[in-house]
Amino acid sequence: MAGTLTQPTAKTVTTLADGRQLIYYDSGEAVPRDAVDRRPLDPPAHGSEVRLDPATGAWVTVAAHRQARTYQPPAEECPLCPSRDGRHSEIPADDYQVAVFENRFPSLAGPPAALEGVDGLRVSGPGAGRCEVVCFTADHDASFADLDERRARLVLDAWTDRTAELAALPGVRQVYCFENRGAEIGVTLAHPHGQIYAFPFTTPRTARMAARAAEHRAATGRSLFDDLLAAERADGARVVLAGEHWTAFVPFAARWPYEVHLYPHRRVADLTGLDEPQRAEFPRLYLELLRRFDRLFGAGRTPYISAWHQAPAGQEDELALHLELFTIRRAADKLKFLAGVESGMDAFVNDVTPEDAARRLREVAL
Repeated sequence: MAGTLTQPTAKTVTTLADGRQLIYYDSGEAVPRDAVDRRPLDPPAHGSEVRLDPATGAWVTVAAHRQARTYQPPAEECPLCPSRDGRHSEIPADDYQVAVFENRFPSLAGPPAALEGVDGLRVSGPGAGRCEVVCFTADHDASFADLDERRARLVLDAWTDRTAELAALPGVRQVYCFENRGAEIGVTLAHPHGQIYAFPFTTPRTARMAARAAEHRAATGRSLFDDLLAAERADGARVVLAGEHWTAFVPFAARWPYEVHLYPHRRVADLTGLDEPQRAEFPRLYLELLRRFDRLFGAGRTPYISAWHQAPAGQEDELALHLELFTIRRAADKLKFLAGVESGMDAFVNDVTPEDAARRLREVAL
C-alpha cells in the first residue's frame, strides 16, 4: 500500500496481456484480484512525438496512432466494463470498485529522450510520459455524480496515489487528472471514467498561471492564489458552496457559461499535499457540485470537463492545487462552441455573467 493511501484502502497491481499495468483500488479489506487477462493482444504500439511551437513556446503532442482507438462502441462491447459472460475487456475481473490502467492508445508513453533541433524553429522529441485510464465504477450506466461519498473518496485516493507515482518517473514535469463527460465534449467511451496524463513538459495554461503568480509575488510579496481565494470568500457574490476546508466559486473572469473552481483553504501544490480533514470533506462538496450541474438545465446529464490543476516540478512553492469544473452547455438547447474568437485568438466571450452563473448554481440546491 502506497503511503499516499491514508484511509483503509487496498491496492493490487497486476498486468494485462500486452504488459500494460493494471491497478485495482478497493475500500476496506483486500479483495482477491487474481483474474488473468486472456486476450491475445499484440504489444502496444505508439509513436507519438512532441514538437515545440516556435511562435508561442507551447509544446504540441503529435499522436497519429490514436486514430485507431476505440470509438463509441455499443454498451455490450464496452472495454471498461468488467469481463463477464465470456466477454473479455480491459479489466479481467468480473467486478471492481476503482480500476486504473495504462491507456492502450496513449498520447504519451515511454521513457524520456533527448530533444532534437533541426534549427531554432524545429525542435522535437519522442512523446515520452504516460497516459492512464481511471474507471470510477463497474456500473456502465452510472456517472461520477451517482457515486456515494465512500467511492468518491476512493477515487480521490487513486488520483493521489497515481500523482505520487507518476510524478516520480524520470522526465515527468506535470501530472494532470481529469474527466471528460458527455458526447458533446467528444467522449469516445460512455462508461464513467477519467484519465491521467504524465507530461514531459509544463502545460501552456499552467505556464501562464506560473508567470502571473510570479508577477503577483514580485508586486505584493504574497501568493496570487491565497489572495484570489480570500477575495472570493470575502466578496461572496460568486461563491457556490463553502465547507470548513474547501470553497467552490465561479471565477470573476469565467471563460465558460457555467464554470466553478474548487480550492482547498490551506494551499498545497498537488493532491499528495492534502491532509485528512481536506480529503474527508472533498467527496461531499464535489458530489454536490456535480449534482447541481446536472440540475442546471433539466435535460439529463450535463456534459462537463473536470480538471485538477497541480503544480509542475519546480513550481511547488508558488502554484496551488485546485479543481476547475465547467460545461460547454449555455442553455438547455444551446452549446458554447469555440468559434473564431476563442479558437483563433484564445480570447473568450462568455454568454453568462459569472454572478448569474453562481446565483443559478446556488438556486439548484435540493
